[in-house]
Amino acid sequence: MVDLAAVERRLRAILEPYRGRFAVVGDGPKGGALHLRGLEDQPHGFVAGVRPGKRYVSFYLMPVYAFPELGQDMSPELRRRMQGKSCFNFTTVDQALIAELEALTAQGLDRYEAAAVTGEGPFAAERFRPARQVPSPR
Repeated sequence: MVDLAAVERRLRAILEPYRGRFAVVGDGPKGGALHLRGLEDQPHGFVAGVRPGKRYVSFYLMPVYAFPELGQDMSPELRRRMQGKSCFNFTTVDQALIAELEALTAQGLDRYEAAAVTGEGPFAAERFRPARQVPSPR
């Protein structure tokens, strides 16, 4: 039998170290998400999240969408877990893939946060100005 609760716990653990740097939104049984500070109530403030489903658990990582070069060195196994441009679906805790996703998350969140503060890339848009005005608690 598939233990999706264990998968969800492990994927949530990836985001745990970032709870102080980003705003935590909607942390409950339907999943949890990290948003850019200052954009907690805006859809474009979404950074990363975990959402349990009936047959798998989804891990969303917007940095790989905003900066596709982050995924250039992704293993074929992890790439097969991708659904769309920023979602990874898991049915089991595969330690090697989770470790790779953890490293990708660390690199991606660092890049995403820095870009949001400086206005780099997609963050040059005016709608991201509130994220540039809120200092990171790092």
